[in-house]
Amino acid sequence: METIQIPDDDDAIPVPGPIVAIAGDDMVRPVWINERGGVTFELGAGPSRRFAKWAPASAPDLDLAGEVARLRWAGAYARVPRVLAEGADSDGRWLVTAGLPGGSAVARRWREDPLLAVRASGVGLRRLHDTLPVDDCPFDWSVESRLARSEKWAASPDPALGDAPTVDRLVVCHGDPCVPNTLLLDDGTWSGHVDLDALGTADRWADLAIGTMSLGWNYGDGWEGEYFDAYGIDPDPGRIAYYRALWNAT
Repeated sequence: METIQIPDDDDAIPVPGPIVAIAGDDMVRPVWINERGGVTFELGAGPSRRFAKWAPASAPDLDLAGEVARLRWAGAYARVPRVLAEGADSDGRWLVTAGLPGGSAVARRWREDPLLAVRASGVGLRRLHDTLPVDDCPFDWSVESRLARSEKWAASPDPALGDAPTVDRLVVCHGDPCVPNTLLLDDGTWSGHVDLDALGTADRWADLAIGTMSLGWNYGDGWEGEYFDAYGIDPDPGRIAYYRALWNAT
């Protein structure tokens, strides 16, 4: 899911009624919005800090129910948000999770001085890949499943994708490993991952290609080497090119 960070002047972002009710007397602050109208709100602070995702009924492809299932499964093994509540009405669906320590790897301080954030993102992805058990994972993010589910691909297939590369290492992939979905502590060490609505088994390069591609969007050019070094792997240009093309095609 592509998202953009909301600027400080966020008064124009409406807060849906269910989110108002869930927040009670706590502060409500929008922190992310995606191009299809989904919004993530931060509720409260300190020990009661939590996050509420809102998916409007006009965006049925924002699969919060699928994310709930993935969070509950992955939460037994990895540092991901704990599900507190979920629900739906005629206007949309919501998901409430407990806050993890730290903040986004694209907070202003890390955008201005990216080195620690880049390295922590590589370390964090490697930890996720090494920790989640492939054999027990009920979710699939393979090339075949992504193409089969993609309306964009069905409408306009890209013949350049052809046969997928052989699998280098099968892991449980994050599914949207762009650096905004990595959380860091104040000292720049990895804290956890968020936004796991596409999590599933796939070649690790499906994540690595996109995690490194997102560095340029958020920090500028020249950071991929640091990321690969922190993950502990040399770049594979063929697999990187294929999985970036797949991302764009689907």
